[in-house]
Amino acid sequence: MKKNIAIVWGGYSSEMIVSEKSMAGIYSFIDKEKYNVYKVRLTRSNWTVTVNENTYPVDKNDFSFYNPDINEKVKFDFAYIIIHGSPGEDGRLQGYLDMLGIPYSACGMMAASLTMNKFVCNNFLKNFGIKVADSLYLNKDTKYDINDIAAKLGFPIFVKPNTGGSSFATSKIKSLEQLQKAIDIAFGETPEVIMESFISGQEFTCGCYKIKDEVTALPITEIVTPNEFFNYEAKYEGQVEEITPARISDEMTKEIQRLTRRIYDLTGAKGIIRVDFIISDSIPYLLEVNTVPGMTFTSFIPQQVAAAGLNITDLLTEIIENEFNAI
Repeated sequence: MKKNIAIVWGGYSSEMIVSEKSMAGIYSFIDKEKYNVYKVRLTRSNWTVTVNENTYPVDKNDFSFYNPDINEKVKFDFAYIIIHGSPGEDGRLQGYLDMLGIPYSACGMMAASLTMNKFVCNNFLKNFGIKVADSLYLNKDTKYDINDIAAKLGFPIFVKPNTGGSSFATSKIKSLEQLQKAIDIAFGETPEVIMESFISGQEFTCGCYKIKDEVTALPITEIVTPNEFFNYEAKYEGQVEEITPARISDEMTKEIQRLTRRIYDLTGAKGIIRVDFIISDSIPYLLEVNTVPGMTFTSFIPQQVAAAGLNITDLLTEIIENEFNAI
């Protein structure tokens, strides 16, 4: 009997529009000969599933829905989480699924909570020798002086939501006059803000996954954009050149892949992740760990899977079956 796979998308943040695109990608990739695949949308107000263009409520008690077409209750056997941001990338959804005993594609609650918090994650990994930018953290109750921030970090400064993604509400600030507005914009997205010193260099990203005990790093993508940084327009509106595999030496390729595998294990990641770096003076600096990376048709992971000579449908089947076998 086919297992029922829920592609869980939506969420509580501005990244819902990206999540919908990733859901469409995952839906196209998953083997529908092997699985029954459903699109499940989560918002703060309701959880729904779409079947043949009809929408039905999801029963949160057991993660199921009643399908009037077949006059049966359908219970989901697996959740492929493709929510960027809360509650799919911060561990909340994982905790719910853990309580129900339902396997899922992404990392667990603790790992998700760690990696979602950029400031905590980067400083955690810094303890293991991973190089990161200097940073400062603010929350709604923090008393701060923008002059002190400028003195500690210098300019340019990146100001971004601490638990956000897709470069929403992210600013590259070059002067003191711009700083307060950038902080306010970031606070408009999340209640925590991270500010990082600027590192001059070239950006790269590396996907990674684990099947059984083997961690595999994918070919690296080089990111070239005429924009000030790899912002939303570059990521989703084509203002970028993405080169896979990256035009770097074999030694640097191996080093970034080694760091990616190490970060995968140190954070307790699961499924497919993506780690972003910037190389400055031949030194890789960690930018961010993405435990629910974008999976649109043109996202980095599908590109890297293809460059590795792999079939993404087969890989997703391996990811799903690996979790069923772990039960």
